[in-house]
Amino acid sequence: MVIEIAKIEDLEEILTLQKKSYQSEAALYDDYSIPPLTQTLEGIKEDYAKMVILKAVENGKIIGSVRAFEEDGVCNIGRLIVHPTHQNKGIGKMLMNAIEDSFRDCMKFSLFTGNKSLKNISFYTKLGYRLVKEEQINENLSYVFLDKCK
Repeated sequence: MVIEIAKIEDLEEILTLQKKSYQSEAALYDDYSIPPLTQTLEGIKEDYAKMVILKAVENGKIIGSVRAFEEDGVCNIGRLIVHPTHQNKGIGKMLMNAIEDSFRDCMKFSLFTGNKSLKNISFYTKLGYRLVKEEQINENLSYVFLDKCK
């Protein structure tokens, strides 16, 4: 498996993987209108223009991805995805390490996940992220914001 910067021609495959990977989150919140599931090809192309998007490739197939951008010295990480059949094999951790390495000059890394996504919260905590705030989005969802400082 190799982790590398995604190319524009990878975006359609990454978007398809994103929609597959976020099904479990949508089910957890009983909401299939979440942004990762409604994002369009045009939307991911907009992300590509302003973010670093990494891909994890195995046997010629994209099995994972993560994206991030820097703002005011903070690396904002989003949309960490790993194909459901490849989860719990360390790929997410490798992608997180790679995206952090891509933003070495940042002194802080920031991300968020849903409050019911306990597996995600546990995963990020094990990587050194700490809960900094929770924001109510609607009656069924709060975002949990986590930061990691160098």
